Amino acid sequence: MINNSIAKLMLGRHSVRRKVRQIIAKKFFPYDIRIGYGAIDRPHYGYCVLQAAKLAKSLGHKKVSVIEFGVAGGNGLINLEMHAREVEKLLDIHIQIFGFDTGGGLPLPKDYRDLPYYWKPGFFAMDVEKLREKLTRSELILGDVAETLPSFLQKYTPAPVGAVFMDLDFYSSTKHALNLFDLHRTRVLPRAFIYFDDIIGNSTVLYNEYTGVLLAINEFNSNHSEQKLCKATHLVTLPYQETWGHQIYIYHDFMAADYCKFVSEDETQLPLNP
Repeated sequence: MINNSIAKLMLGRHSVRRKVRQIIAKKFFPYDIRIGYGAIDRPHYGYCVLQAAKLAKSLGHKKVSVIEFGVAGGNGLINLEMHAREVEKLLDIHIQIFGFDTGGGLPLPKDYRDLPYYWKPGFFAMDVEKLREKLTRSELILGDVAETLPSFLQKYTPAPVGAVFMDLDFYSSTKHALNLFDLHRTRVLPRAFIYFDDIIGNSTVLYNEYTGVLLAINEFNSNHSEQKLCKATHLVTLPYQETWGHQIYIYHDFMAADYCKFVSEDETQLPLNP
């Protein structure tokens, strides 16, 4: 009997197509092209890091920070380090990486908004020492994000934050993590790229706008008039549509000092046809 995992591997057009693209693209195409075609591991990580670095460089920064909220076992953080190395070679800019996690897996849900019918305390526990041995540049920040985030700027003096990967699962934890944009507002680029892992889900979790991460996003937007979390509508133009294109939002700080600084192409004209 063929189980679901084998069926997905054999029949899932997205996974098969992605793997074929990765094999071909790695041999023939540069890093930035491979991201656009989803032909690389975790292309959504690479996309956000690359775009954050481009914006930071356009604004005159020599460094940019990226943050992962919810490290779990650490595979995402290790993958981020790979993307950081590639982007640094491409753009000649230094990338700092920070990972926030409890270190002990999910805590107790606060109430129904944390979806206790789907998440269980202790899920996604970390082998801290094993992960630290594998990391080459990332700063691992352990503890409740509500307690570790307020002192982030003072303890680590990060470069301006340009990309955030949000994978805390709970409404309550995500809400605390979004305080980044209030507590350290001056240390965030005027536009930052955010990947939300827990907003699509499946037929068991049934994400909605009244619980979980989507609720945290909506409350942030309702409570802020000068800062907004907006869907990245431009990603519909990617050559191959993948689920992650619907999971990336852009943080806008309309009152940031550099928000209106010109960063587009210098010359854009549409002369009259002869």
